[in-house]
Amino acid sequence: MIDSLKHMRHAQSSKEELAGHFTDLAPALTVRQAAIESARCLYCYDAPCSRICPSEIDVASFIRNINDRNVNGAAAGILKQNILGGSCARVCPTEILCEDVCVRNHDAEGQPVKIALLQRFALDHMRFEGHPFRRAAATGKRIAVVGAGPAGLSCAHRLSMLGNDVVIYEALDKAGGLNEYGIAKYKLTDNFAQKEVEFLIGIGGIEIRCGQKLGENVHLKDLHAEYDAVFLGLGLGASRQLGLTGEDAPGLLAAVDYIAALRQAEDLSSLPVPQRAIVIGAGNTAIDMAVQIQRLGAEEVTLVYRRGFDAMSATHHEQEIAKANQVRMLTWAQPQQVLLDEQGRVRGMRFEKTLLQANRLISTGITFEIAADAVFKAIGQKLEEDVLNDPLAQLLQRDGDKIHVDAQFRTVLPGIYAGGDCVAPGQDLTVQAVQHGKLAAHAIHNDIQAKREAENG
Repeated sequence: MIDSLKHMRHAQSSKEELAGHFTDLAPALTVRQAAIESARCLYCYDAPCSRICPSEIDVASFIRNINDRNVNGAAAGILKQNILGGSCARVCPTEILCEDVCVRNHDAEGQPVKIALLQRFALDHMRFEGHPFRRAAATGKRIAVVGAGPAGLSCAHRLSMLGNDVVIYEALDKAGGLNEYGIAKYKLTDNFAQKEVEFLIGIGGIEIRCGQKLGENVHLKDLHAEYDAVFLGLGLGASRQLGLTGEDAPGLLAAVDYIAALRQAEDLSSLPVPQRAIVIGAGNTAIDMAVQIQRLGAEEVTLVYRRGFDAMSATHHEQEIAKANQVRMLTWAQPQQVLLDEQGRVRGMRFEKTLLQANRLISTGITFEIAADAVFKAIGQKLEEDVLNDPLAQLLQRDGDKIHVDAQFRTVLPGIYAGGDCVAPGQDLTVQAVQHGKLAAHAIHNDIQAKREAENG
């Protein structure tokens, strides 16, 4: 994955020092802090924070439960709507969702209730004797889920709750998807993604088979024949190309590949770290990459985006994290050429200045160069080619490079559903992928039961 950087020196700090750079970005609330913060909530009727939550969590209700010292009640309310509520409390952009619409933003305080930290508090302190949910009576139906990311895991859990048996096929060595491989290490610490997976499958009736990749050793036609339904929670595993000569040169790679290696590394001092790095992109992945390579010891990190700050998909909060970590952020510049040294390795990149004219981005012809030992591209993801080459998957209708689904997450192929980042509607948020999986599970269950009733009717 990161062989492109094997010619570079390793991180210069010790294992222990580097580990200290990747502790919790937002430390958890203490019991007293949670009590004080939950008391600030006005428990609004028809609360705007609940209405804007993609997973439909009753925010006011769970915060009232915390204030009433009913932590299990708070946790159960969260998990009923979002079984991955622990990770979402850590990675969800609440600053543009629930906390943004909190009515406390509009009074003299100007400070929203810390909803994400309260959600985390409830789930970190819950104490159930067993799994908080029980499975319904067995339906005798089996469903295949392809992909053990947030959408697939959410779908599997809800299907199991409804009495179905589920087998999850995961291409990688671990379940968790983006939470395991793609989130900044300082956002999900202490092996949290795996702990959450273990909790989720504790309901029973869910089997996870890793190393099973659609289009390679798993084929959609076989799953379609063997199971009563199939849910595709494929995510977007392939990085988009810059389309420049030299893109395969040592020193240039996808940010997601480096982030995955960083998250799986037991010893961060074993990672190759460039002295000077360029990160191309404007989303949370670009920010995560830039901040983490800086924390690993890069001397100079420059994030470059072809438009202005206001157009960045990374939130203002994420941009502030980058600035606080001494990441240089350069806007109105687009990559023009990869610069190589005599050994054919990256030595920098040439950029062309851009500007907006009549709402169109245009090139100015003015160029400049930035020296760098490594270039990380974070310009978006797409479906992997192996998935697209699966014979039956080729028949799926597309919206651009994503899978087309109807309002019930049905694809054009009967019995095959899809959700999460791989489908057209949505904002590519973890919390929304969880919601897709949950809603798709209900659609799958209802369709199967309706088909059974029709056959027996």
